[in-house]
Amino acid sequence: MEDESLENRNQARVKILELASMISVPMSLNAVIRLNVPDAIWQGGSNTPVTAAQILTRVLPSGGDADNLQRVLRMLTSYDVFAEHIDSDGSDRKYSLTDVGKTLVTDPNGSSCAPYVLQHHQDEVVRAWAFVSEAVVDPTSEPFVKLNGEPAYDYYGKRPEMVELMQKAMTGLSVPFMKAILDGYDGFKGVDRLVDVGGSAGDSLRMILHKYPNIREGINFDLPEVVARAPHIPGVTHVGGDMYKWIPAADTIFMKWILTWTDDECKKIMENCNKALPEGGKLIACEPALPKESDASHRTRALLEGDIFLMTVYRAKAKYRTEEEFRKLGLSTGFPNFRAVYIDFFTVLEFIK
Repeated sequence: MEDESLENRNQARVKILELASMISVPMSLNAVIRLNVPDAIWQGGSNTPVTAAQILTRVLPSGGDADNLQRVLRMLTSYDVFAEHIDSDGSDRKYSLTDVGKTLVTDPNGSSCAPYVLQHHQDEVVRAWAFVSEAVVDPTSEPFVKLNGEPAYDYYGKRPEMVELMQKAMTGLSVPFMKAILDGYDGFKGVDRLVDVGGSAGDSLRMILHKYPNIREGINFDLPEVVARAPHIPGVTHVGGDMYKWIPAADTIFMKWILTWTDDECKKIMENCNKALPEGGKLIACEPALPKESDASHRTRALLEGDIFLMTVYRAKAKYRTEEEFRKLGLSTGFPNFRAVYIDFFTVLEFIK
């Protein structure tokens, strides 16, 4: 028993050491993206294993430190971003992309998950992480505001490069997520007029209308300055406005990653949805829904980590919610019927008026 207890204590210390150095993971991921390593390995689909020195000749022709790059690659290999290939005599290490690493490769449309990673690690965001405890001490203001003097979206709005990165980040996530949603959920059948609240450039609407040509009209609803940059999409009308004030009328309303704000804000949004829908109308919300119990799965960790990011950067009392919390939110805003369909990172929440 004593030996068993000693082994448990030893393992516990190892886990704490890992957690203490965990910042190495996102910072190294950020580094390989900035160096364009995933695209350099991918090479149009070959994904042939290459050494750190060979990667450097592709990303830094003027030279760099191959040994330090290999150290970064080895660490990220332990998190399944890269696959490591070692020669039989152990003299050479080569690296290729795993399925995780492939999400960082730029596709033919110029999209990937890489901008999402970069957006999370901008200097102004990283500085806020040292003050997560402040969200506990004083939840009236998030750490980002205390460090940068104003809310994140206001701060981004004054810096075009941050807005551009955020839009690329959302596009890089939206397209694969929407593919998964459209493959696993058929609730758009029979829809006539569909409003996408917070639809940005209209990527989600484009994909929905392509699969469901029965939809007569799509309304891409977002802030005026956002829809002003949205491209022309056949069958879609771009409408500018404020979801806290009103939402265009339709028989179905769609939204993605919107119901993560404070309780009062989410209630206001859903009340406006209720006003815009006819009796029997439907609100389809794709949201990150927390599990009832915490566990160590990748999905649960991604959700819980995203919840802390929201608290730290965007709003101290904004939050991810459980399925039951969403059900109660629907009941309180005039949606008596509810069901949840779990797909990918998101959960499709269907509220019926």
